[in-house]
Amino acid sequence: MTAADWWGIGWLVILLAVNAFFVFAEFGIIAARRSQIEPRAEAGSRAAKTALWAMEHATLMLATTQLGITIASLLILYVSEPAIHRLLDLPLRLTGLDESATGTIAFIITLIIVSFLHVVLGEMVPKNISFSMPDRAVLLLATPLVGIATVFRPVIVALNATASGAVRLFGVQPRAEAVSAFSFDEVATIVATSTREGVLTDSSGTLTNAFEFTTKTVKDVLVPMSRLVTLPDDATPEDVERAVAQHGFSRYVLLDGEGEPSGYLHLKDVIDLDDDDEFTEPVPPKRIRQLISIFHGTELEDALATMRRSGSHLGRAFDENGASKGVLFLEDIIEELVGEVQDATRRR
Repeated sequence: MTAADWWGIGWLVILLAVNAFFVFAEFGIIAARRSQIEPRAEAGSRAAKTALWAMEHATLMLATTQLGITIASLLILYVSEPAIHRLLDLPLRLTGLDESATGTIAFIITLIIVSFLHVVLGEMVPKNISFSMPDRAVLLLATPLVGIATVFRPVIVALNATASGAVRLFGVQPRAEAVSAFSFDEVATIVATSTREGVLTDSSGTLTNAFEFTTKTVKDVLVPMSRLVTLPDDATPEDVERAVAQHGFSRYVLLDGEGEPSGYLHLKDVIDLDDDDEFTEPVPPKRIRQLISIFHGTELEDALATMRRSGSHLGRAFDENGASKGVLFLEDIIEELVGEVQDATRRR
């Protein structure tokens, strides 16, 4: 082999490494998790800051990697074919075949060898490594990739603009940043898979409850009217005291003459009314808490937000006709997230 042939083999190795670099960087930018990079950037890591910039300009970086991969791929066969061809030429001549046949066979073998090396070493190996450690890949390779993009910026911007224009022709709005957020279903799947594999422990069921919570409505957790422990709207502190002694609840819904919820009382609203007259007279209206009204088909998240805004712990649930279906207790909503919550005064 001549010196030129050795140079051809050497360039094959170099171009395979270049191709692998761009593949490594490409999949690193796509697969890296922003949540893993941001803390490093906030801590002052320049590599992490550059990696974040690259992830925020993903289409520009992908244009850079594609340009690098394309050029390397085109050059690999061009510089390596003559060297490998001459390396195979002598053994093939010993077969007694004519020159045209040996030339064709040498080219086919060269194409197979180069294609194999290109696909395996230049594409699959760096891709698999990058998928296995995307955060490390983007931290390691983002800086040189951004440097290359800066040097060839005019060409890359032109290529990227052309690609974006073609994408818009298909009615798709191009995005500059790789999507790093997960949908609700994706997060639920991640939690379920991690729990099943033993990576995540949810012994209390809080995570599972949080996902189920989003699918429930008020009618799934309300207390029906028939199960409520109620008092008349002219109840006295004595009546409240008697109810607490009997049932142990701290809050009681008041019903008007038509049996409709009109408000509610908390034990602490009457506990200071210990004068004989006050104790046996109806609780003053100013001490009765108002019930908010919530449609029974409202999602629990929305019902929770409404109750928090109003500062009310109880809400009247009504149906499509405006009829009262029951009462929604704040603690019942919380139980959907964290498990059973016991009223401190409730009888066991």
